[in-house]
Amino acid sequence: MQKRLLVTLLLAAALILVACGGDGNGGDGATEPAGNGTVGDAQRGEELYNMTTIADTGASGCTACHSVEPTDDPLQPSPVGPSHYGLADRAGDYVEGMSAEEYIRQSIVEPDAHVVEGFQPGIMYQNYADDLSEEQINDLVAYLLTLEGE
Repeated sequence: MQKRLLVTLLLAAALILVACGGDGNGGDGATEPAGNGTVGDAQRGEELYNMTTIADTGASGCTACHSVEPTDDPLQPSPVGPSHYGLADRAGDYVEGMSAEEYIRQSIVEPDAHVVEGFQPGIMYQNYADDLSEEQINDLVAYLLTLEGE
């Protein structure tokens, strides 16, 4: 009798946990797909994006060179790199056959793979692929995919 009760309680607990998942992604708020089939958390990505320094190396954070504020010309430096305002809308147009998600991911892990016209290669920190975890990269990609224009 105790074994049956224990099994019933465990089953009930499992059903409650599944029901409380919320968003269908484990309830953790992770909703944006990343290019490698994983899911990033846009909220964590925004927090990482807004950090003054990223990684233990003290590398400059994204906002040192990029802005997410509306601009008349998204390719103008803000202050050093292209604006990220509306990035989700245009990133899929930069390289034929490459989705916005793939382009953004590659731009983080291989900054000089596709240098936007008017900008110099080698300006962006080159070691985010080594300094950031895969989860952090997924989170940044997820956040950047939320940056749509008006």
